[in-house]
Amino acid sequence: MTAANTPVLHPDLTPAQRDCLDALPLTGHHVVSGPPGSGKSLLAAHRAVHLSLTGRPTLLLSRSNLLRQLLRETLQGLTVPGAPVEAATVHGWLRQHFGPYAPRTEDGWFDWTVLTREAAATLGEDDTATPHLVVDEGQDVPVGFYRLVRLAAASVTVFADECQRLTETNSTLSEITDALGRSTGRVEIGGNHRNTRQIAALAEHFHTGGTRPELPFRSGSLPDVRHYSGNRDLAEDIVALAARHPRDRIGVIVDSMRSASELLGHLERSGLARRPQLYNSAATARRYRDLDLACPGVVLVHRASAKGLDFDTVVITGTETDAATDPTAAGLRMAYYVMITRARERLVLGWQGRRLPRHLEGLDGLVTMH
Repeated sequence: MTAANTPVLHPDLTPAQRDCLDALPLTGHHVVSGPPGSGKSLLAAHRAVHLSLTGRPTLLLSRSNLLRQLLRETLQGLTVPGAPVEAATVHGWLRQHFGPYAPRTEDGWFDWTVLTREAAATLGEDDTATPHLVVDEGQDVPVGFYRLVRLAAASVTVFADECQRLTETNSTLSEITDALGRSTGRVEIGGNHRNTRQIAALAEHFHTGGTRPELPFRSGSLPDVRHYSGNRDLAEDIVALAARHPRDRIGVIVDSMRSASELLGHLERSGLARRPQLYNSAATARRYRDLDLACPGVVLVHRASAKGLDFDTVVITGTETDAATDPTAAGLRMAYYVMITRARERLVLGWQGRRLPRHLEGLDGLVTMH
């Protein structure tokens, strides 16, 4: 296949998304940016399928294992016979490429200097095996990774939004572009095809940095801020939500795994129509590692694992744990921006204790209070 742009293979994209995809040549490095709901993950999957048609190995990478599972499910409906795409975590691919004992650093990542030297030493030895890499939520990957894959990959396409950085080892769009080289292409995609106007408006209250995206046209109900006497009360409300919306995928975003385990116990004893699912990144049991994210029902995920996901209904729990944090702090605002934008139709922000958390004050007109 030549370096010319491929035709659109699949019809499930908006005109703007098709234009974005068609604007990306099959050679070179590229950074695609866009706000939540613009379809970056879907475009990343389509981009990987297009690149796989060149005959090179193609990988769709993410930092999060849970997002990897979602991307794998997306690819199953897109992959062209004879041109497979593998969905993997960044850690998993690096271990596969450089060996299980590749040197690490104290932050849990790899020694980028050593691996970059190794990649430079083997440059051009087996060019046909050099892969195309597509990275989703690329802002959560260290800049050292991009300096490395500039040498270790045939092409790198990064989908990112620097307003959604939730990790300490993250990269800005400029840092990613600089690391990949001056010839790196930049493309922006707009629009919000996920949230209602009311949910997006609340997210904008917490938006920090960058250009504020336009609000979507689709309308819905105002998000709810609800007080709970404890996790049992919270579980009862989640059960009621599931009963009213039996076809919904309900994402419960928790602040700690201890709280998640307690909440799971209440839900399992509640008689839900479908067994609730819990994702724990530290778990070894498949039940808490491999989830069915397309199935209706309740899924409990930690804040750190929510990036890139979406649900019909989202319940954000434990907001009182942020009460002592400066409500203007960029980290806090970014965290709530990410969590809120996971919701497609309905959103609940739950709190416990005697006083409404400071960062949930002053939301008149944006939420209903219960």
